[in-house]
Amino acid sequence: MDLRKNVTLNTDIGIKGLYVILDPRFCTNVKEVEAARAVIAGGAQVIQWRDKTRDKGEQLPIIREIIDMCKKSGVVSIINDHLDLALITGSDGIHLGQKDLPLTETRALFPEGRIIGMSTATIEEAKKAEANGADYVAVGAIYPTTSKAVTRPAGLDTLQGVVKAVSIPVVAIGGINAQNIIPVVESGANAICVISAVLSDPNIELAAKSLSSKIGNT
Repeated sequence: MDLRKNVTLNTDIGIKGLYVILDPRFCTNVKEVEAARAVIAGGAQVIQWRDKTRDKGEQLPIIREIIDMCKKSGVVSIINDHLDLALITGSDGIHLGQKDLPLTETRALFPEGRIIGMSTATIEEAKKAEANGADYVAVGAIYPTTSKAVTRPAGLDTLQGVVKAVSIPVVAIGGINAQNIIPVVESGANAICVISAVLSDPNIELAAKSLSSKIGNT
């Protein structure tokens, strides 16, 4: 059964351009809120909050400040994994992994109009995610990456296959940086997701601007 038949489709959900995962572990030179301000100034159009270490109560005031900044700047805000944090903070969406909360059950609990993204590594997973109600899919890892301990390789061929196979936005993720981003952009992804390529740079805003200019934010 295709659950998207019961969902109002919206392909213009703002998942495009530079997509930055704001992971505090990589904010070594600056506080998270300042990192968010810098990536927004650098042209990021989507920010995902991902904190795998701290208690949710500790994260909450930081998330709220970042989401307020996103709303004022017209940037899409996404929470990784935690449905309760997404609901409480009023983020634009939530992102799920293959082993996170089931997409169908999350869709049933998430308010209409809010975005659900899903991590995938194969064409089959991407098609299933779309059928189960995902608003966008992330495909990766495109290149080897050290930003996540456990990843599955996808590569450019899989990315191109997913772009052709689904009608929802496609986000490319995994090991993407200023040196290898062009083939990813040419593969047709709607958004390019990075972490260390921006957050580990001494000048976060400049690094974001450099990547944004290569993507074109179209």
